[in-house]
Amino acid sequence: MTRQPWQTRLPRLTRRTHLAIPRWLLVPAALGSLLVAVPILAMALTVDWGNFWPLVTSEASTAALWLSLRTATVSTVLCLLFGIPLSVVLARTNGTAATLLRSLVLLPLVLPPVVGGIALLQAFGRRGLLGDTLDVLGLEIAFSTTAVIIAQTFVAMPFLVLSLEGALRAVGTRYEDVAATLGAAPTTVFRRVTLPLALPGLVSGTILAFARCLGEFGATITFAGSLQGTTRTLPLEIYLQREGDPRAAVALSLVLVAVAVLVIGLTRARRDSLAAGAS
Repeated sequence: MTRQPWQTRLPRLTRRTHLAIPRWLLVPAALGSLLVAVPILAMALTVDWGNFWPLVTSEASTAALWLSLRTATVSTVLCLLFGIPLSVVLARTNGTAATLLRSLVLLPLVLPPVVGGIALLQAFGRRGLLGDTLDVLGLEIAFSTTAVIIAQTFVAMPFLVLSLEGALRAVGTRYEDVAATLGAAPTTVFRRVTLPLALPGLVSGTILAFARCLGEFGATITFAGSLQGTTRTLPLEIYLQREGDPRAAVALSLVLVAVAVLVIGLTRARRDSLAAGAS
């Protein structure tokens, strides 16, 4: 079939429409960018670069950094174990129950972090709702490394659910319906069709959840406390260093910013790679 002239021009017209941004939007966009960039630049300019390496490699700093990386990794795995099924249920169901479940799962996004920590303490603390049961089992969760992992999972899982649910809704159910029609079992459809189609959203949600785990502070200090080597993650170490050694606090903050920038860059690169592969 011979392509019509308008069909050959369609891609170019589409790109022009996408780039047709009202110029007045550039002003608030620039101001918004400066609102984020100026504080980061100010922090970078005030770092004591001559003593940067000794400041970020002290025993307390390295212990906090490694604890943050370990707990964030475990918390991200838990986010995947719980968040993927939740996302599929939310994306493939409708009605009042689904709306209530979505509101409940996303609640940690809007809760003040300290409130989240108090809620966890009331649930898993020694005098909490499950305190007696945990005592019988010989488990003490509050103010332990386990408490750090639970707090990080509590605040980070909504990022994974939000990203993956959006991806699942965007791809629709057409291919799943075709696979089911051809005789594939629900688990096979989930494993061979649903997850591959939503993979870019899953990767983005996973990395964002990991970044949120690294930066978690309020719920952690409320539920887990601050014990060096056990519960004192890098954000808590920065908070404490701010009182005793502001130069170390600024240097460690810059390390956390660098890790966050790296995570965001990996998210974008991986998402673009998967999108290109899908197309």
